[in-house]
Amino acid sequence: MQELRKRFDRWCLKNRNKGIRNLMLVIAIGNLITYFLSSIDPSRVVYSFLCFSRSAILRGQIWRLFTYVFTYLLDTKGISFLLAAVSLFCYYQFGKILEQIWGSFRFNFYYLTGILLNDIFSLIFGWSCTATDLNLSLFLAVATIAPEAQVLLFFILPIRMKWMAWVYLGFTVFNVLQLFSYGPLYFLWLAPIVPLLNYILFFGKDIRNVLPDFLKNNSPRASRSKPNANWASSYQQKNAQPAYRHKCTVCGRTDTQYPNLEFRYCSKCSGFYCYCIDHINNHEHIR
Repeated sequence: MQELRKRFDRWCLKNRNKGIRNLMLVIAIGNLITYFLSSIDPSRVVYSFLCFSRSAILRGQIWRLFTYVFTYLLDTKGISFLLAAVSLFCYYQFGKILEQIWGSFRFNFYYLTGILLNDIFSLIFGWSCTATDLNLSLFLAVATIAPEAQVLLFFILPIRMKWMAWVYLGFTVFNVLQLFSYGPLYFLWLAPIVPLLNYILFFGKDIRNVLPDFLKNNSPRASRSKPNANWASSYQQKNAQPAYRHKCTVCGRTDTQYPNLEFRYCSKCSGFYCYCIDHINNHEHIR
């Protein structure tokens, strides 16, 4: 499984710049256009043409398997338009961050996989499919990559991403238990879990990044001593430069100087040559 994941990572890295650029910007603009056209048209013809409908899909309107991502603002009509627009802006920012880190190809693949998983379960069980939970998986992905990063809740309160992830996972468990009361064979309790399947599929063991410390490793030895992720910063080389694990062959930046910078080894270079994320696809191969 680990070898398969490594091959998948290399495949995504080689095709990093392929796919739809600024995908979440396209989705955000599409949502605004759909909301505007539906506001001036009381019959909401555009919405009825794009929303998810199991019966319509089975009649051959297969575009509805994808176009429901453009009806998010109308599907969240239970809250004010301002809050829905702010949440859409946040999802755009999360998607932008993921695309910068992963590249367009992997981010497109992540979002498309989430769409297909929602489609499969909604068609099987007859659920009403929306992009709400799918967009929340973007936030969970960013929280896993940068759990210690801080954001301003309501643009005022600073809070760490992993704490917000705990709240989201807590509400998910609560919703599952609440829906489970309708009956386990009703399978409605699977609805909050489906968006997490895409997240688990892509992150695997990395989901431990957002878990509380006492859940990451329950062994007594691990609870007594924790590894120091910045161990290299306390050591000095002979030239007084701090030791490092990875150093970019092009720009010379190290993981000690830039702990949040991603480093990769190029498979096309003859030897083990390391590059930062800015130069892994923008360097002259060493033969």
